[in-house]
Amino acid sequence: MRPLASGGVTLLNAHFTQHRFERHSHETYSIGVTRSGVQTFACRGARHASLAGDVILFNPDEPHDGSRGTEAGFGYSMLYVDAALVHSWMGDRDAAGGNSHHSMATRYFKAPLVHDPQGALLLQQAVAAVAERQESLHGEERTAAAIVALLGRHGELRRPWAAAGLDAGRQRMALVREYLDAHFADDVTVQALATQAGLSRAHLTRAFTATYGMAPHAYLNMVRIRQAQAALRQGGAVADVAAACGFADQSHLTRRFKGQVGMAPGRWLAQMQAG
Repeated sequence: MRPLASGGVTLLNAHFTQHRFERHSHETYSIGVTRSGVQTFACRGARHASLAGDVILFNPDEPHDGSRGTEAGFGYSMLYVDAALVHSWMGDRDAAGGNSHHSMATRYFKAPLVHDPQGALLLQQAVAAVAERQESLHGEERTAAAIVALLGRHGELRRPWAAAGLDAGRQRMALVREYLDAHFADDVTVQALATQAGLSRAHLTRAFTATYGMAPHAYLNMVRIRQAQAALRQGGAVADVAAACGFADQSHLTRRFKGQVGMAPGRWLAQMQAG
């Protein structure tokens, strides 16, 4: 496994034989190609199996897990691209095409898994370019070409007011999510969340899971890991970061970190810095 980070784009090359990813999501667009084996994951209420050459397309904040589909495990390359960067690329494309009225819309991938040999080739070219040292410009150009093409073929436009979901139920769940975002360092209880939403504890968990595709504890864990990653990159010691981000101790952080990222915090940080 080797993650590299450059200018809003992070590359992960990995091969797993045993590891199972816990349910989580990324703040970024996450586009990848399976290189070997069978990679299975649950997303949007269905189980998917990605074979060698298939393209994986996750939107920002789209929950999924991941595991092997056969005993041989699976290898893959994934690019994590900041949403603002993608929107700037697509905005430039719209302006060139005279579609500036789409600037208030956001592009989303319609399906999390596609078989698209041409798209896979563009993605593989982007992966190779991002991996080149001292070639950030080339990496971003290739990544832009790949993601613009993939969104053009497999994306859809969503207006912000259509995606926002202004009903009272979603507003209550948004309050719960904001509470989790703000109190990630605390030992949050279901009762505290239920009080925020004005719902029973049982109803709260069901409603949150239906709205965001993961249970409250999984969302809280994801927020804690994101906070921990930021703190580690700023030079925090693992034990201190664990305490500051709501984990019981360093081993608790390491266990949860591996579940989402696929490696221990120290190894992840060393490889990010090497990139």
